[in-house]
Amino acid sequence: MGFGGLLTAGGAAAGVLGKDLVMPSTAQAASATGALSLPAGSQVDGLTVPSFAPSGRRPRYRRATWSQQFQKGHGWSIGGSGTASSSPDDTEVFTRGTQSARATTTGAGAQSYIRKSALPAMNLTGKMLRLIFRVENVDHLSKMVFYLGSGGFKDTFSWRFHSHSKTAANYVQSGEWVTVHLQWADVAAASGAYALSSTGKPSVQNGFTDLSFAVYDDGAGKVTYNLQAVEVVPDTTTKFPKGVVSITFDDSHQSIHDLGRPVMDELGMPGTIYNIADAIGTGTFLTIDEMRSLQDSSGWEMAGHSYANSAHTASYAKLTAEQVDEDFRRLREWLVANGFTSEHFAYPHGAFQKTTDGVPVDLLAARHFTTARSIISETIESFAPAMPYRLKALTGINDGSGIGGTTLAKVIGPGGQLDRCAESGDWLILCLHKLTAGPPKTSTEISQAGLGKLLKEIEKRDIEVLTVQEAMTYYA
Repeated sequence: MGFGGLLTAGGAAAGVLGKDLVMPSTAQAASATGALSLPAGSQVDGLTVPSFAPSGRRPRYRRATWSQQFQKGHGWSIGGSGTASSSPDDTEVFTRGTQSARATTTGAGAQSYIRKSALPAMNLTGKMLRLIFRVENVDHLSKMVFYLGSGGFKDTFSWRFHSHSKTAANYVQSGEWVTVHLQWADVAAASGAYALSSTGKPSVQNGFTDLSFAVYDDGAGKVTYNLQAVEVVPDTTTKFPKGVVSITFDDSHQSIHDLGRPVMDELGMPGTIYNIADAIGTGTFLTIDEMRSLQDSSGWEMAGHSYANSAHTASYAKLTAEQVDEDFRRLREWLVANGFTSEHFAYPHGAFQKTTDGVPVDLLAARHFTTARSIISETIESFAPAMPYRLKALTGINDGSGIGGTTLAKVIGPGGQLDRCAESGDWLILCLHKLTAGPPKTSTEISQAGLGKLLKEIEKRDIEVLTVQEAMTYYA
């Protein structure tokens, strides 16, 4: 059965269980609408009503200053050698108005596009692009690229905003409407008269007349996609002209306190720790007192990563919806009971796909937390986040040699993520794990000296350092 109203536990707001989130239940089928007041511990569709639900400080929706919503008469063309069939007016699949634009690829790996040229010239200074689209089945999806240009695409900037993985968690999943923000920090390439500087800054940000949304399959099968909107929305350069960095740590390692905190305290920079409740006070993990000291004395954020060690090890995508929801509930209760105010979460192993019984993990996260962070870094995160339960973060940052991950030099070097963040005023979320006194041995480690170097480079660029909780208060 499915409930589509406000659920309250003991008279307090306890989240919304959406109409489309139908959970398996052994109880007799039934339905209900409207406000339901339920005692804490009650169950709906096999899930316990949360004792503590998100406060409601969700990201504000940023209204478009220009919008193409692909309603009748939109005038965009669908083509490319990779297009097998199309409909500019698909009235069967849409999320706005009464239709969207649809195309199916050939299965040969060539470009399929939905595009428009000779538009009135656009000035995108202080702006970002918002795309809303859907891929019916991602099994044969390879990549998605957006082209912005002029002169009939003679001069272009391009964003490769999604490369599909066969093994890792993907921002784009089958049958879901997806929202992506394209910022100047994420421009991948330039052609014609357009160029990118050594720090990744585009040579021009106005005079654009050509827009193209392109999809490539993997050459082994067809892909059907729908495009619902291409929009221009304000970015955040007026508030954070040099951008924001959030330094996050997963897994509650003791080294965060012993080696990371002294370096960050010296520069007055706070961090966000995504904690495993089961691990606290054991072995080489933080204690409750250390967590409280970090929060109360240094302004750090104590967020959630999982309640049970076993849930973290397995990852939520390998559990049932009931098991995942119960771990979320116990984690949130544990955080509140111990005096930690964060309503933010990071997925174990970055996995937010569907549970073993078919429920999207990010929908379950929304019952308990205000945001949830992934380890996807195809583009830098934005204000407000395009999808707050799929926050993007760059992980594996280390100063080792030959151990994989993301080299520190790539982050702090010319044209790296810090330069691009500072040039474009965006939100760069960094995901770290364990610190070492000497050289790191795995991609989930960074040395204390390496962290210090990273922080000095952030300071040198005058980039604001905020916890995830602090960053979200500006746009909630």
